[in-house]
Amino acid sequence: MDKMIHSSLTAMQGIMARQTAIANNMANAGTTGFRAEIVNAKARHLSSAAFDSRAIAYERVWAADLTSASVTNTGRPLDIALDRDAMLSVQGGDGEPAYTRRGDLQLSETGLVTTGAGDPVMGEAGPLIIPPSDKISIAKDGGVWILPQGDVGDEMQQIDQVALVSFTGSDIVKGHDNLFRVRGGGALPNDPDANLTAGALEGSNVNMTASLVDMIEASRAWETQVKFLSTAKDIDSSGASLMQLPNS
Repeated sequence: MDKMIHSSLTAMQGIMARQTAIANNMANAGTTGFRAEIVNAKARHLSSAAFDSRAIAYERVWAADLTSASVTNTGRPLDIALDRDAMLSVQGGDGEPAYTRRGDLQLSETGLVTTGAGDPVMGEAGPLIIPPSDKISIAKDGGVWILPQGDVGDEMQQIDQVALVSFTGSDIVKGHDNLFRVRGGGALPNDPDANLTAGALEGSNVNMTASLVDMIEASRAWETQVKFLSTAKDIDSSGASLMQLPNS
C-alpha cells in the first residue's frame, strides 16, 4: 500500500515540475530570444545501509530547446538578431559570465548597454559603454560604431566589439533567470566567426499549440494520480475494516 501511495506522490511532484516549466514557457512566448525549457524524467535510486530497493521517477527541467526562432525586422539600430548558434555575452546578477539570445539592447543614461532584461552586455574589455553620440550602428561581426555627438563630420568610429560566443561543443545550462552558463563554472571564449543581424529581433521559440497540449496532458496525469490516491485510501479502509473484531 505504501508503495502505491509513494509512487503516486512522486509522480505528482514530477507533474508539478512539468506544469511549472510549461507555464513558464507559455508566459515567455512573447519574450525576445527566449528558449523553451525541456522537462524530462529519470530514475533516482534510493539507497542506504538499511534500504536499497526502490527507484523513483525524478522529473525536472534538464535542458532547453536551442533551436532558432523567427526573426522580425524592426529597423531599430540597437536591436540585434544572433545568427546560428551565436550567443551574446552578458554579466549575470551574480557578477559571473552568462549568455543569452536576447537582442533588444537598451542604452542607459550613463551609456551602459544592457539587454531588455537589464543584464549588462559585455564588450571586448568589459561592460559595453557607448559615449554620447548622434548615431549608433552595430556591424555584422559585432563591431559597435558611433558618430560622436557634435561631430561635424560624417565618419563613423568603432568604439568596441560586442562579445559574441558560440555554444557548439560546450555544456551549458539554463538558469532561473533565463540566462545560460557553462555547467560547473567558467566562461565561453569569444567566437570571431559569430555574426548578427542589426535592426532585427529573434522571437521566442515556444510552440504555444504544443505547450497547451502538454498542459492538458499534465492536468489529466495529475487527475489520474489523485484517483490512485483515492483508490489506495479505499483499499486501506477496506483492509482495516476486515481486521476489526466483531462486538460480542
